[in-house]
Amino acid sequence: MELQRGEVLFLQEEQGELFRLRSGLLKVVRIQEDGSQLLFNILVPGEVFPHHSLITPKEYYGSVIAMLSSQLERIPAEEWYKDLEQDPKKYKEVALLLQNTIRQMQQRIEMTRVAIELRIPLFRKWLAIYCPHHPVEDLLTQEEIGQFLGMSRETVNRLLRKERKQEKNEEI
Repeated sequence: MELQRGEVLFLQEEQGELFRLRSGLLKVVRIQEDGSQLLFNILVPGEVFPHHSLITPKEYYGSVIAMLSSQLERIPAEEWYKDLEQDPKKYKEVALLLQNTIRQMQQRIEMTRVAIELRIPLFRKWLAIYCPHHPVEDLLTQEEIGQFLGMSRETVNRLLRKERKQEKNEEI
């Protein structure tokens, strides 16, 4: 199945199938009690999600929205859980998927542990692995960049302006 940028795959608190992202990028946003959105995660090709439902079903933790045109494989939940029951070796596949997710989360956490000035360049480098032709500003709002990197929107705005100013100075 294919999603276009901005299309919603599923909504927070719904329950349903699992998916494998073949290409593209997806963002997971959590709707807060006050109605605001929090960027919770970015899903990259190869991920099977929702991660918290790989062993047992649970309602979706957040809403998933395409950041780019994305190709997905739909995995019927009933079939997934039945295969787990019938073939214990499938648990190794789940363990490897979760291990990969943990490693990706470690990379993402590292971006929030460096000096503020280094966070956006590191994020750009990480995103370029998956979408080299799309600057972060075209994919996410400044608010979302800040949420993902542990900074305020104002700090993101200041750092982006500083980057643009440096780029202009280098062109001269």
